[in-house]
Formats: sequence, structure tokens, C-alpha cells
Amino acid sequence: QVQVVESGGGLVQPGGSLRLSCAASGSTFSTYGVNWLRQAPGKQRELVAGITSGGSTNYADSVKGRFTISRDNAKKMVYLQMTSLQPEDTAVYYCNARTAIRVYWGQGTQVTVSS
Repeated sequence: QVQVVESGGGLVQPGGSLRLSCAASGSTFSTYGVNWLRQAPGKQRELVAGITSGGSTNYADSVKGRFTISRDNAKKMVYLQMTSLQPEDTAVYYCNARTAIRVYWGQGTQVTVSS
């Protein structure tokens, strides 16, 4: 089974930046599609960004121009660089990895944007 672990969350001031990391085990990491999703209190989980095995990316309209998803296959890592953070970005951020068999989820990392 693939293990997915998110890290990098924390408290940041409005306008600040954070980089989230998603580490995924497996010998075929380079074939995984990876998504970042988030869930804020009282809201449904939403897709934030995704990256395919080929490196194609997509973003929610709310984060376009502010967030960047990238991957480092040698390190088996996917990153979400978040800039110009605003309070509405506060949420638990989850990473998932899609293999040929199933989708694996991490347990999430909290991002809080507050003064």
C-alpha cells in the first residue's frame, strides 16, 4: 500500500507564503497523479490543484496565480507552493496519490492564515 504524508502546514499572516509537501511511498511514484485538496470548517472538500504523471497541472479558480503545484520524482515528493495567502485559504490540506489501482490519502496538514 502507498503511504501518503503531508507536511509544511502552520500559521501564517495574510499575504504570507507556505510550501506544503506531500511524500508518497512506492517504487512507481513517477506514474502517480497527485492532487491537493482542502476542507475548511463548514465547507465541503474542494480540489485545489493537481498534477499528472506527465507534469500537467490544474488549479481551482480561487488559487490560480497564487499557488503552484510541482513534483520531484527523484524525491517522491509533490509540493504546493502557496503565496499571497488569505484567511479564506485556512483549511486542512490533504494530498492524494492516484496509482493504477486506487487513490491513497494522507491525513492532512492544517494551514491557518491569520493576523
